[in-house]
Amino acid sequence: MKDLLFENWEKLGQVALTTVVSFIILFLFIRISGKRTLAKFNAFDFVVTVALGSTLAYMMLAMVTLAEGVLVLLLIIGMQYFFAKLASTSDKMEHLINSSPRLLFYKGHYLKNHMKAEAITVDEIYAVVRHAGHEKMDDVLAVVIELNGEISVIQKSETETGESSMEDLKLPKN
Repeated sequence: MKDLLFENWEKLGQVALTTVVSFIILFLFIRISGKRTLAKFNAFDFVVTVALGSTLAYMMLAMVTLAEGVLVLLLIIGMQYFFAKLASTSDKMEHLINSSPRLLFYKGHYLKNHMKAEAITVDEIYAVVRHAGHEKMDDVLAVVIELNGEISVIQKSETETGESSMEDLKLPKN
């Protein structure tokens, strides 16, 4: 019964270290792999979800001691809080932790370099434009891949006044 609750301090330290390192590595791999792998999660949420799920599975199967599992959960939640705080207090950290939305189509032009970077084809853009209820690309001002990997279609506006939802995008000069 002793081993179920606590094995030794050295193993706890090892678990703490491997948790921090594994979390950072998994986060970097997800961040590098791009938005398409996230499907409605941002990289941050995805890493936390996978890490928490894996930890819980190991705990449930008694593959780690309860103390080790609790330590891992506390470290994951603590890192989530720490990185969220960093993102909310610094624009540079926010950009590093969370990806940025990216234009794929703007004012009649496909932004091929952005499409290539996000691994999006013209046919995929057509599909989301149709899904948004548009037949003509002339009705579309922009197509944007969002932070979570979803693709948004922005219809041309009748007016030029008011705040644009595209304020956070780097718009090409036409």
